[in-house]
Formats: sequence, C-alpha cells, structure tokens
Amino acid sequence: MVEGGVVAVSRTEFSEFFRTTWKTPHILRLALTAGIGGLLFGYDTGVISGAMLYIRDDFRSVDKNTWLQELIVSMAVGAAIFGAAIGAWMNDSLGRKKAILAADVLFFVGAVIMAVAPAPWVIVIGRIFVGLGVGMASMTAPLYISESSPTRIRGALISMNGILITFGQFVSYCINLAFTSVPGTWRWMLGVAGIPPVVQFILMLSLPETPRWLYKNNQIEKATEGLKTIYPADEVGEQLQLLKQSIEEEEANEAAIGNNLITKFRSAMQHPEVRRALAAGVAVQVVQQFVGINSVMYYAPTIMQLAGYASKTVAMGLSLVTTGLNTLGSFISLLVVDRFGRRRLMLVSLVLIVVGLLSLGVVFYVSSQNAPHINSFESTNFGNNTICEKYTSNPDSSSWNCMGCLKQKCGFCAASDEDVGKICKNEHRVWYDKGCPSKLGLLAVILLAFYIIVYSPGMGTAPWIVNAEIYPLRFRGFGGGVAAMSNWSANLVVSMTFLTLTENLGSWGTFILYSGFSAIGFVIIYFLVPETKGVSLEEIEKVLRKGFRPWPLKQIDDDDAKPAK
Repeated sequence: MVEGGVVAVSRTEFSEFFRTTWKTPHILRLALTAGIGGLLFGYDTGVISGAMLYIRDDFRSVDKNTWLQELIVSMAVGAAIFGAAIGAWMNDSLGRKKAILAADVLFFVGAVIMAVAPAPWVIVIGRIFVGLGVGMASMTAPLYISESSPTRIRGALISMNGILITFGQFVSYCINLAFTSVPGTWRWMLGVAGIPPVVQFILMLSLPETPRWLYKNNQIEKATEGLKTIYPADEVGEQLQLLKQSIEEEEANEAAIGNNLITKFRSAMQHPEVRRALAAGVAVQVVQQFVGINSVMYYAPTIMQLAGYASKTVAMGLSLVTTGLNTLGSFISLLVVDRFGRRRLMLVSLVLIVVGLLSLGVVFYVSSQNAPHINSFESTNFGNNTICEKYTSNPDSSSWNCMGCLKQKCGFCAASDEDVGKICKNEHRVWYDKGCPSKLGLLAVILLAFYIIVYSPGMGTAPWIVNAEIYPLRFRGFGGGVAAMSNWSANLVVSMTFLTLTENLGSWGTFILYSGFSAIGFVIIYFLVPETKGVSLEEIEKVLRKGFRPWPLKQIDDDDAKPAK
C-alpha cells in the first residue's frame, strides 16, 4: 500500500464483524460513509498517472519540461502534508464530522478547478486543493471510523478504510481507461473526482459526531445517544464509563508530556525507549517510500511506455495490473501479518523487492542496449524539416539508435500496423517518444507485477502496524504523527524525482538505485526494528529501553555476559 495501512485483524474479529454489522447496519453505514474519504484518497493520488499522458498532449510546456510533470503529480503529496496538520487541528477543535465535510469541499473544488484548467499552473492549483483534502482525509476518516465503532470490530472496520484507499487507486485507473477515447480525456478523468465528495457530504450531514469528541467537549447527552446507536442498551453504561476513563487518561498524558509539538518532542527525547521507538517507526516509513513504490503508483502508464508500449490505451490497460495487485495485496496482508509477524514480513518483502527491482533494471538495460538503430535513408523519407535538428546537425549520427533520439528530446518512428503518431500516422507506424520498441516489454510488466505483489503485504502494510504498536501508550499519538509526516515527506521526494532520475540515469539506472535503497532499508530495519507481533506494550517498552539487539549483536552481548572460567 501507499499512504495508509491495514490494521492487523484476527479471524475471530472478522466473524464478529459480520455478526455485528448484520444486527446493527447503522455501524456499517457510518464506516462506509467515512470510508469514502479513503476512496477519494486513493482516487486522487492515482488518477493523475493516466491523466498526465493526455495533459502532455494538450500543453507543450508540460511535455517538454519534466519538472512541470513532477510538480503536477507531487503537488498533491506536498499539500497533503499540510492537510494532515490542518486535519489534526480541525479534528480536535471542530470535530471529526466537520473535518470530513471540509475535506469534501476541498476535494470538490480541486476537481472542478482541474477539469476546467486553461493552463498547467491552474492544474497545479487544483492539485493543491485536492492534496489538502487527501491530507485531511488521511487523518480524519480512520479516526471517525475508530471512534464510531464497537471495540470488538474496530480493527476490521479501520482495515476497510485502508482497503478502500487501494481500491480507489484501482478505480482511478479504470476511469482513466474509460475516458481514453472521449473528447476532453484528462478533464473528465480529473473532474469525475468531484462526484464522491458530494455524495459523502450529503450522507455525512445526517450522521452524528463521534461519541468520544462529544464527551470530551462536555456534550455528554449527545455522546450517550451516539453510543446507543453503536452498542446494545445493556452495554451503553459500561462503554460510557470506559470512555470517561480513556479521556481522563489522555488528558493526564497530555499534562505529563505537553500538548504542543515542541514540548512533546522534548519529553519524548528524555526517554531512550521512545527515542528508539521513533527511530524504528520513522525508519520503516521512510524505507516504505524509498523502495520506489509511489513512482510506480503515480507514473505506472509512463513506465509502461518506457517499457515499449507506446499506445496510451495499452499503457493504461497494463497499469491496471499494478493497482489490481496492490488491492489484492491488501487482502493478503490481513491473512499473513499476524501469522508471520511484522519484522519478518518486512525483511522477506525487502529481499524480494530487491530481486524484483534488480531484475527490472536488467530488463530495461538490455532493452536500451538493443534499441532499434536509426536508418538515415528512412529518416530522410520524412523530409529535413521533420527530422530532429540535433540528429541532422550531428556529424556522427550513424551511431544513433532509438534511445539516443529520446535522450535528445526527439522521437522514433517504428514500423507497425498501428495507425498512430503525427507524421508516422501517414506511414502506418508508431511514434515512440517515451520508450523504445522492445521484445522484453511483457517481461517488464511481469516483473513490475511481481514487485507490487511482494511489496503490498509486507512493506505496504507492516510499517503502519509497527507504528501502531511500538510506542508507549502516552506517546502513541505523537509517535504515529511524526512517522506519518515522515512517510508523506519521503513520498514527496520520490514523486518529485522519478522522471528526473529516469532522464539522467535511464529507466534501468533508476530501478537499480531503488534496489540499492531497498537493500539499505533491509539493513536498517534488521538492526532497528524489533518484532511486535504478540508482544505486550510493556514488553516492547522494556526491549527498547534496554536496546534492541538482533544477531550477531545479541550473540556478542551473550558472550560478554558469560562468567569467566
């Protein structure tokens, strides 16, 4: 997965989930309505990958400037960082419900702005609005679901929000594919995103605020009424008392560690177990992004073109493989994360990711070395005014091939039965301007699918679960917030640099670089992150206070501890 996570849920909890929601469908309505925020999260981060292919066609400045493409894609991620901070403030001061309604307004306004954008800079503004909505939804949707759910099925309902994020990305690719032949293409792709927030806004108006926020703000009668819609009548009194105790403990923790970021940070740094927990929590989130996952999720159709599939429709159709497998991986993670453990799952996932990325790098390298050569006779067939100027002015152009053309911002006209591409169209050929014809294109798609399926259940899910379990209770909110911001920031770096890296290092070099980051991530996680599966918070705290020591460090410590003979 990307920005979000699937909570570890037992089979018993899933069985209870179906029983409870069957008896009390109102609970499912609350969760699904709030979950539209997760769907929008996934849609708006995924839809730009296909839309960009057509934005490049309409705006020459976007097609010619890699940095502008990266800006349009990554601006939503950058804005989401601030949106998450705004969402955190709104959640506490105005309530979870109003925060969701505000996010819906941002989603809708952003979609409309992008759909009617007359220039690239207007698309960027629309992406800022959408990004703010994404950040707010990422903070608020799971919180609303958590506080509006019975304790016994809370994990299952929250995991549903994580699944909706990946499903939203899958839907975005389906919508992209559906509008490839419709006039307006990318405007429809981006504009459709304005429909779900309207639906959610209307549905949310009829739903209550969460009992926890109401009770914390001295609206005890409304909180009690809210609990009555979630729990059986004979459990309401007990739940109200538990709610009171939980809020009192939370307020006591805030008094002990402070209620602003600076005081919380100072307090956290005074405890070695919290420092080590933060190091582990931030590490897994940064590694999750630096394996390059969002370069695939945000640029999948472009990667397909780099693999040799020039047709936009084919590229987007093949991209469905990546999002489909990512969604499938979210379900797989629910089955394996409690069986194999978080640490082991991440380490195995990273080993397989390194294998997948190295293999992708080799395939792209072999393809680049075997790119079709330029035929000077064929080139002059099009006339001097249509041939790349750098090619005609180069005294040694005989050594050029397709990849050489692309590096010089030119294109390559390949023989084909397809009827596409500017002047190539009249010659019944295919115009390649992002990748070159390759016999290894299908192998690249298969390896990309392998990369996704080994990423999603491991590095896609486990980092979020680790961050939910590794911090002492009083620092859990602070630690989780710092880790989430680290994730968004690393995400921004990856999305802002992918196209630049492919231009300067080549596609193969970029994937090799990501494999190197993944290998480094393996070492970092191996030495910093303890196993949290089936371990109590108290035991985790003891391990971190002492200092986590995996093999061979543990072996050295054991040898030092042995009495001398």
